[in-house]
Amino acid sequence: MDFTLDRKEQSWIARFSAMASPCEAHLSGSSRSEAERLASLAVSETRRIEKKYSRYRDDNVVYAINNADGSDVEIDIETFQLLQFAGQCYELSNGLFDITSGVLRAAWRFDGSEALPDQAKIDEVLERVGWLNVKLTEKQITLLSGMEIDFGGIGKEYAVDRVAQNMFGEGQCAVMINFGGDIRVISPQSHDRSWVIGIEDPGLEDTALGQVELKNGAVATSGDARRFCLYNGKRLGHILNPKTGWPITDAPRSVTVIGGTCVEAGLLSTLAMLQGPGAEQFLREQDTQYHCVW
Repeated sequence: MDFTLDRKEQSWIARFSAMASPCEAHLSGSSRSEAERLASLAVSETRRIEKKYSRYRDDNVVYAINNADGSDVEIDIETFQLLQFAGQCYELSNGLFDITSGVLRAAWRFDGSEALPDQAKIDEVLERVGWLNVKLTEKQITLLSGMEIDFGGIGKEYAVDRVAQNMFGEGQCAVMINFGGDIRVISPQSHDRSWVIGIEDPGLEDTALGQVELKNGAVATSGDARRFCLYNGKRLGHILNPKTGWPITDAPRSVTVIGGTCVEAGLLSTLAMLQGPGAEQFLREQDTQYHCVW
């Protein structure tokens, strides 16, 4: 088996690693054999999505798109829908959420060290950023030469939702999926019990600031707990402004959002971080449950 399976109270917990994260699938109300079957489905679907959309591979559609040198690349309906959603995110965020901005990693290192930004390098990379330069149809995508896409901002959340929906549909038992803190819950546990989810303290690893109780819904967190740099004595998180090429400043240390789906919660938490000091005002305007740590 490509996972471990343990029993905790009345739930089975399958654990495995994927998408650079520890992954867990919690199942309530199933037998061990059923839990093993559903966990295998979860791992298989997660691996499929990771293989298809990881930018670290050289054998998938993302690699083909990023290395097409201005040529058209054929895509399937799943990829089109993800790209279409990315375009909607770009519009909703007034250009702050841009999946072509991943190339800016060439100008920054977020390993906790002191940053030595090269403005000329940032300006050069910015010329290859811009969703408005992407041509997208249901069957193909075309980028300008030198541009890239990166599903890092929505891919893991998409996987969480897909895996949760597949497991619930196959087993009709209560499910909680947790991929590195991106969480989706479908159905309460036995005896109508909520799933209890901790909110991590960005300053203290494995320490909870509080908790959320869910019977259906999702939780996602964006923040600088693990990926940041130091600049002139100030801590800068890894979330970059695609218009300036610089990290967002004066943003919360972390933003946790409770939403209907993991994709929704993840998008809102990232968009809030992109507002910098206006994060909480943005979240209040969305009329959503949230928790910010400054």
